[in-house]
Amino acid sequence: MNNSNNMQRNLGPGIQYVLDYLKRMQAENPAFFYSIQGDHEHGGGNVFWVDAASRANYTYFGDTVRVDTSYRADRSKLPFVLFTGINHHAQPVLFGCALLLNESETSFFWLFQTWLRAMSGHSPVSITTDPDRLVQTAVAQALPGARHRFCRWKIFAQTQEKLAHVYQTNPTFDIDFKKCVNGADTVEEFESCWPSLLDRYYLMDNEWLHAMYEIRGQWVPVYMRDVFFGELSPVDCGDSICLFFDGFLINTTTMQVLIKQYEKAVSNWHENEITADFDTSNTTPVLKTPSPMEKQAANLYTRRIFMKFQEELVETLANPATIIDDSGTVATYRVAKFGDEHKAHTVRFNAFEMKATCSCQIFYFSGIVCRHVLSVFRSKNVLMLPPEYVLKRWTRNAKTSNGGSVSECALEFPRSFQESPVVRHNNLRQEAMKYVEEGAKSIYVYNVAMNALHEASKRVTAVKNKNVGAAQGNIVANGDSLPMHEIENQSASNLSRVRYSEPPLFVNEEKEKKIRDLTAELERTNQRCEVYRGILLAVFKDMEDQKLKLSVK
Repeated sequence: MNNSNNMQRNLGPGIQYVLDYLKRMQAENPAFFYSIQGDHEHGGGNVFWVDAASRANYTYFGDTVRVDTSYRADRSKLPFVLFTGINHHAQPVLFGCALLLNESETSFFWLFQTWLRAMSGHSPVSITTDPDRLVQTAVAQALPGARHRFCRWKIFAQTQEKLAHVYQTNPTFDIDFKKCVNGADTVEEFESCWPSLLDRYYLMDNEWLHAMYEIRGQWVPVYMRDVFFGELSPVDCGDSICLFFDGFLINTTTMQVLIKQYEKAVSNWHENEITADFDTSNTTPVLKTPSPMEKQAANLYTRRIFMKFQEELVETLANPATIIDDSGTVATYRVAKFGDEHKAHTVRFNAFEMKATCSCQIFYFSGIVCRHVLSVFRSKNVLMLPPEYVLKRWTRNAKTSNGGSVSECALEFPRSFQESPVVRHNNLRQEAMKYVEEGAKSIYVYNVAMNALHEASKRVTAVKNKNVGAAQGNIVANGDSLPMHEIENQSASNLSRVRYSEPPLFVNEEKEKKIRDLTAELERTNQRCEVYRGILLAVFKDMEDQKLKLSVK
């Protein structure tokens, strides 16, 4: 692990360029947040910032966070820290940035505490960081409730550096080392493989490997499958945590160039998300089975997540479920791949509650049902995916407040945060995209959509003109923006003093809200009916089997 002590960097006048940029951005949007620690006037302070879109995205995808501090291993790089997450297309999404010029334990604690304050105090379920002592201490203090994981690929890189002589004299060590770490399906398998590996390469007394074994619960995949990290595979390369600015920043990047490249990267990933949204909404995936569950998933999930689900569903054909205990309300199944029976997994299924748990724990780790549970569902004629097995954060509706027929597995935040100006901006963008998608299909629909948008524009302008300056005064003198719930409260207070000449607008909004709520409830009821239908079909099938057995007797 990186045990670097207190370091001080000085970037001179470049930091003032960044501060001017942050002040300008906050003046344009009060929901833009930044904070300063230390002597910024002489280029020796720390700066953190996060834009409005990133704060909104955190409400939807803030269950798992990655923090990149890789600059600490290379003194030639800018001290640039990134907070990122994963969106519903499995793409990286930004949750904040920092320039950490003073690298002390106090500075890292300030950084995580400030970031948490910008996110209205909502801690993530899990966090992945570089293996670094100062970062580890800060996370333990600021985010005690989050499951802390070290980036596995950084540990692989550090191991190659520490054991350079072993890698040079034993070319097969790297393969065997990664196979031991990534290939273990159970804790017992890893505990058996590790000493065998060390013994084979005469490394029983190696201090580095001994230290890595002591913290195995924070980087070996098999120890962390019971916690959500948002990766589509426990041994995927997804925990390489510096993808967001990959290709945008280099060692010679200056402060002025940093801001420009920051904006380019944000714009680039925003465009990628819009493209993925468009592809999901306007293209139909090829179904590979006649299963109604596959069709259901195709309509619920984004394209990238559906492809992963489809892969798991198709694999059920090669992973049959064999019942081994059916004595109580919970049946136990053994699921193994043909020709690979020694790697079987155990699934416990409660037919009354329509709940299943698997020993592989992939659903807890990735939020997507594993092939083993799906195999049991298939054997029991469960035709539709139960709502509790669809995480809203992976669906097409992940960024809407009325997600429809999925369980409430998405992050739940106070209404004051969900209804902030930032979140409303995001929801409006999603609704506008629907007009764009539908309006482009024919000239008639195009004209209707354009007229509707023009009419909406006139109404918005009329309301806006009556409330000029309502958002003023939301900037704090020391450079920190107001917490989002305070921005929301002030905006609501200003709006409440305005008398509108068009009361039908609010009446219509109330009606539309009721329609959306009723529609969502109807969809949830329909899905529950599908689940009950699946249960009844399974019961009827069992009855027919019993009748057949009796007739044979």
